[in-house]
Formats: sequence, C-alpha cells, structure tokens
Amino acid sequence: MTTATTDLHALEAHSAHNYHPLPVVVAEADGAWVTDVDGRRYLDALAGYSALNFGHRHPALIAAAEEQLRRVTLTSRAFHHDQFAPFTADLARLTGMDAVLPMNTGAEAVETAIKLARRWGYRVKGVPRDQATIVVAEDNFHGRTTTVVGFSTDPDAREDFGPFPAGFRTVPFGDAAALEAAIDDTTVAVLLEPIQGEAGIRIPPSGYLREVRRLTAEHDVLLLADEIQSGLGRTGTTFACELEDVRPDVYLLGKALGGGVVPVSAIAARRELMDVFTPGSHGSTFGGNPLACAVARAVIALLETGEFQARGRELGARLDAGLRSLPGDRIAEVRTIGLWAGIELVPGLPARTVCERMLAAGVLAKDTHETTVRLAPPLVVTEAEVDRLVEVLGDAIR
Repeated sequence: MTTATTDLHALEAHSAHNYHPLPVVVAEADGAWVTDVDGRRYLDALAGYSALNFGHRHPALIAAAEEQLRRVTLTSRAFHHDQFAPFTADLARLTGMDAVLPMNTGAEAVETAIKLARRWGYRVKGVPRDQATIVVAEDNFHGRTTTVVGFSTDPDAREDFGPFPAGFRTVPFGDAAALEAAIDDTTVAVLLEPIQGEAGIRIPPSGYLREVRRLTAEHDVLLLADEIQSGLGRTGTTFACELEDVRPDVYLLGKALGGGVVPVSAIAARRELMDVFTPGSHGSTFGGNPLACAVARAVIALLETGEFQARGRELGARLDAGLRSLPGDRIAEVRTIGLWAGIELVPGLPARTVCERMLAAGVLAKDTHETTVRLAPPLVVTEAEVDRLVEVLGDAIR
C-alpha cells in the first residue's frame, strides 16, 4: 500500500495528463467539507461539478449503498433485479415521463439521446436514411466522446480527435431565430443545456427556452434537455426547464443522480419515443445495475421532499447578493441561477490564480475558460458557509 503524498510529481507520475487539478490531495469528506492528507479542511464550492448536490457522504445515500452492497451489486441487464423496476418508476414519476433508460455517465446519456432522436427520425418522422440532423448550441458541453466533441466549439476538446460524425448544426446559444433557421425537414432534434455549465454558467435570455419549445413542437422536432449539470435541485427547481415551465421530450440526467456515490445516468422520455429502442439496439453492462438503482432511488426520495430545491433558491439568493456586493472593478459579470454561479473576471486577472488563492484560504473552486470562476457548492451548505465563500472570493480577487 502506498503512502499518501502531496508531491505533485509523484501524484501524476503514472497518470495521463488530461486534467490540471489544483494542488490539493483530498483524503476524507463530509457534507460540504473535505480534508486533505495533511488534515487541513476545505469548503467544497465545486461539489464535483454538481455531482455532489447532496454533499459528501449524505447519510441516506450511504445507507442505501451499504444496504445494497450486502445484497447484490451487479447482474447485468441479462436478468431482472429487484431495484430496477422501482428505480425506473421513481424516476419516471420525478420527470413526469413514462419510460427511463439508465446508463452510467453523462456522456452516455447524451449518446443515448442522440441515438433515440435519430432512430425516431427515421422510423417515425420519415427522414431519409442517414440524413438526420440535430441542432446544437455554441459553447456547449455534452461530454467528451468523439461524437460529442465533434460538435463542440471548444478547440481544446476538438483538436486532433477527428474525423467527426456529421449531422450536427451549431447555432448561437440563446438565439431562437438562428435556431429556427437551422431547422429543416431533416432535423430530428434540438439538443441544449438549459443553462450552460462548463461555459461558465451561461444563462439564456428570458423566454428563450419557451420559444425553443414552441419551435420544436411546431416543426415536429424533439427537444433534448441536457440537465446533467443543471438538474436535480441545482437551480432551485428539480429541473432547470421548470424555470420557464418547459417540458422537453427527453430529459438527460447524470451527475447528482448518483449522489456522489456511484456513476448513474439516464434518459427519461415518453413511452412512444423510448420504444424506438429494441432488444440489442442499445445497452450497457453496468447501466441500471442494482447498486446504482438503489442509490439513485435514495436521491429521488431526497428530491421529492422539496427541501433541496428550496435550499437552492434561498441560499442561491444569498450567494447572488453576496457576489454582487464584491468590488465591481475586478468583476466583469456575475451570473447566478439557484446555488450556481459564474463570476467573469476583468482582463488581466486569471481565474486560475483566483482559485489558487481561494484554495490557500480553505475554499475549493474551479476556473473555466481562463476568465471565469465557477461556484456550485452542495445544497447542504449553510448560510454561514455561503458567506465565508463570498468573503474568500472577495479577498482572492483583490
């Protein structure tokens, strides 16, 4: 057994260098706090990019995992297991849909939704074979598979990974007119994040999602809502689409669905859409396994109380007020929605530097696209912890 170390060279000696983490080595975690190998505690203001909406090791989620670990963890979908039907029923109820297809990662959920939309386009809408198109938004982040990075506008995600699959049309995020212009008889779906997370918590203009819903319905096009980061309480609602009373055709879910315990993702859709999948047309060895289903059921039970959505709204308002009180000469823009914020810094103040200063002061946050600090503390955070987060950020930008 190796000894814990804080030596960065040793930490990365045998790993691929596809991440640039902050120099902290987490050894333990509980609630909104983590402890490093030297015993120093940090307030976690990133929460695993929303995978830890309920904090680290939430007692109800750990109890569900421990109970299931003593029974059965994996059967594969070659057989039924006793957690599968209850999980799909629970998630169908939460989403207001009829059918659920579970996978493991967010990227798998996106790929699954793309496959559903294309097969629906050919078998139901009547699009000519292999001509289906899907409209996506600039600055999107839907994962890192070759299909998805093929329609990314982030050069770091795309460079030297081609050739990429065809069939995607990219329009500016928040521009409903451009989206409508991109739709034609070959269009089977519009794939959007209601709020763009990786792009820096980019919030579209008011009414945009409602207009997208109207246009997709008018043109017989599916609306695929990627709620992998924005969903499950993060925005103060169960789903970000609810902020504009929009119901998509397909929800794409992940991250917080696994409670920070196991990777769980899923798509949820109406039965007539989901039934384009037939035995053998899609699957995953670990998708919908007993352990994942048991933990996800406990996550859904937490959400059905409404407590965490309310915390997202109330603490989000406190976070927003605090951020807007910080020095305006150092911040170009503050974007908040629920307990989720993107702080756009003025030129010359690197977001990485700010996050390193916050780390030194005991708060974990992460930069994106060089100019933005992202904040997504777990929904179990307290008012005092929100205030501390704002105070540390204020000191770091000065």
